[in-house]
Amino acid sequence: MNISDSILYVGVDDTDIGLFEHQYPVDEGISYNSYVILDDKIAIMDTADRRRTDEWLSNVKKALGGRKPDYLVVQHLEPDHSGSLQAIVEQYPDMQVVGSAKTSQMVAQFLDMDISGRFMAVKENDTLALGSHTLTFVMAPMVHWPEVMVSYESSEKILFAADGFGTFGALQNNVPWIDEATHYYFNIVGKYGPSVQTLLKKAGGLDIEKIAPLHGPVLPEDGKELSYYLEKYDKWSKYEPETKGILLCHASLHGHTIEAVEQLAKDLEAAGEEIEVIDLNTEDVSEAVEKCFMFDRIVLASVTYDGSLFPTMQDLLYHLSIKNFQNRKFALIENGSWAPVAAKKMTEFIEGFKNCEILDPVVTIKTRRTEADEPNFEALKKALLA
Repeated sequence: MNISDSILYVGVDDTDIGLFEHQYPVDEGISYNSYVILDDKIAIMDTADRRRTDEWLSNVKKALGGRKPDYLVVQHLEPDHSGSLQAIVEQYPDMQVVGSAKTSQMVAQFLDMDISGRFMAVKENDTLALGSHTLTFVMAPMVHWPEVMVSYESSEKILFAADGFGTFGALQNNVPWIDEATHYYFNIVGKYGPSVQTLLKKAGGLDIEKIAPLHGPVLPEDGKELSYYLEKYDKWSKYEPETKGILLCHASLHGHTIEAVEQLAKDLEAAGEEIEVIDLNTEDVSEAVEKCFMFDRIVLASVTYDGSLFPTMQDLLYHLSIKNFQNRKFALIENGSWAPVAAKKMTEFIEGFKNCEILDPVVTIKTRRTEADEPNFEALKKALLA
C-alpha cells in the first residue's frame, strides 16, 4: 500500500487481536498504519502497537534500505501507535522525535528513557523540510487525545490524519472503508464532534488529494471522491443522523418484551418506515452505540430488574452518555410484573442528553403485551410516524 515511490507503507495488520482496546470486537482485525518518507532527509510517520513491534521494525528497515532516519513524527501517543516508540528510538539514537508541545509533556509516560534532548516540539503551521517533500503540522487536540496533530505533505498533497478517517479492519481483508468507518468513528472519535469540526475547517484550507489515516485504507478508494469522506465526517461530527428510520433496542428477560417490540416493528415497517431491531442481550454494546448514532428515532424497551434497568439497557445508555449523544427522538417501553421503574430510569439518562425528546406516551406493560395495551402502542406508533 505504498502511496508513491517516495512514501512507503511500513504498517502492520493485527488479525488475532479479538478486542480492540479490550472492548471493541474486531472480527476483521485492525491495521496499525505507519509510513516512511524517503528524501534528502527521511521521516518515519508514527510507529505501531507493541503487539507487532518486530514486524513493524522489519518493515521500516526494509524501506530504509540501509539508510538511517532523520525524524520520527509522532502524531498520536495512544499505545496502539506509540507501542514501538522505545524500540525505534533505541535503534536509531541520532534520530529526532517530532511532535506537539503536549506530546513533549506526555512522552515520558510511554518510555523508559529520556529523549528530551532529541525532541523537536512543533506548533500550528510549523514546517519540516525533507528535500522535495515538506511537512506542515496542524494541531488537532481532542481528535481524540489532547496531544494529537496531523501532518500535511504539500508536494504529494497528502494529509496524514492520525486517528481521523480511520476504520477497524486489517488491510489484508480489503474491507471497504464505509463498512467499518461508522463503527470506528462513533465509538472511538464520536464524542468529540466539535474538535472534528475544527479539524475539518483547517483541512478545508489545504489542497488534499489523499488522506492517510493511522487505521484502515488510504483514501480515496477506487470509485470514490475525497469529498465523500469529508461529507460523512462533517455530518457525523455534527451529530446528525445518517438514516431516516427507527431503531428498536430491547432488553428482555423472559421474551415478553421482545414480542412486544417485534410487533411494534412490524407495524412501523408496514407504515413504510425503515426499521432495525437490536437485541441488547446478544449484540455488543458498541454495535448498538453505532446504530443509535445512525438513526433519527430510537425506541428503547426494557424490563425492570432488581428495582432498576436491565443491565444491558443500562450499559447502552451509559455508553451513549459518555459519547456526547444528542439530537434524537426517543420512545420508551417498560415492562414490570409488579413495580415497573425502567421508564423512569431511562428518562433520567435521556434528560442528560443534549436536544433529545421523549415522545408521548411512555408505554408500560405488565409482564406481557395484551389487548388492553393496544391503544397505547397505537398512540406510540403515531408519535413515531409524526
